[in-house]
Amino acid sequence: MIPFSVLDLSPIVEGGDASRALDETLALAQAADRLGYERFWLAEHHNMPGIASAATAIVIGHVAAGTQRIRVGSGGVMLPNHAPLVVAEQFGTLETLFAGRIDVGLGRAPGTDGATARALRRYFEGADQFPRDVVELIQWFEPAADNQPVRAVPGAGLRVPIWLLGSSLFSAQLAGQLGLPYAFASHFAPELLLEALALYRRSFTPSDRLAQPYAMAAINVFAADTDAEGVRLSTSMQQSFARLSTGKPGKLPPPVDDITAVLTPQQIEGARSRLLYSAVGGPDTVRKQLTDFIALTGVDELMVTGMAFDNAARIRSLEIVAEVRGRMETAEAA
Repeated sequence: MIPFSVLDLSPIVEGGDASRALDETLALAQAADRLGYERFWLAEHHNMPGIASAATAIVIGHVAAGTQRIRVGSGGVMLPNHAPLVVAEQFGTLETLFAGRIDVGLGRAPGTDGATARALRRYFEGADQFPRDVVELIQWFEPAADNQPVRAVPGAGLRVPIWLLGSSLFSAQLAGQLGLPYAFASHFAPELLLEALALYRRSFTPSDRLAQPYAMAAINVFAADTDAEGVRLSTSMQQSFARLSTGKPGKLPPPVDDITAVLTPQQIEGARSRLLYSAVGGPDTVRKQLTDFIALTGVDELMVTGMAFDNAARIRSLEIVAEVRGRMETAEAA
């Protein structure tokens, strides 16, 4: 059975604050660690009232310090916002502190709106240089030469695993050409999932980091003890996407019993199209949906995510998914 992993955005809920969000992220990561998930990734987003993981490397350190086994990384760091040397130093430090447990997932988007991208200073210069910056970052993690005038300290020689992330075809092809593992953001950008995976596999060239293609895809999961409760949990994320589409992102709202009472049919359809790849419901329903998604994509690893309002419900969802994965593994071995 393929590994399952977790993506978290450290959601700030209505009535809560960033401190609570980061505490709940750690509790979720500790549950994922206990339940046998492969990795726990955090995402860089800026100027988002409902997301607390903007300083992604710092949050990764917070999570890694509070867990024992699970790999912790970025899903992702938006490389055009940063100098590659700074990323190498940050993640080299994390790898030094938590050896063998750190991943660097890299994205090409700014992770924010245009005005905030300008405030970040570097993005508009860096976006077109993304391939060059990825290669540069890889080099900073290589052993330093004796006469090398600049080196990442810590970082040089640590060869922290580097992933490319994407929601289009650009990073799929680049990951293949560079021989890196690839993760697709199908949890919010479903349109090009299958085409991107095919392009990645077709363009893959073995490297000293990876001998054969390794692809991961993300899926929204709202697992609960009943189908009805799973559907109810998912309404927080539907509301959040509807608000985002109007340019008015906010804190994560509580779930509702009837989504049609708070969103228009157009908003519901818009959220549904963005959240196309989702597993929502009780254990049996979620098992079928995850099985179908893995069969559809042929991915080597599955990343689950889900912005539910109540952290106990998020942890329960991870527990159910872990149980479901165990049943899938048993069935696969039979």
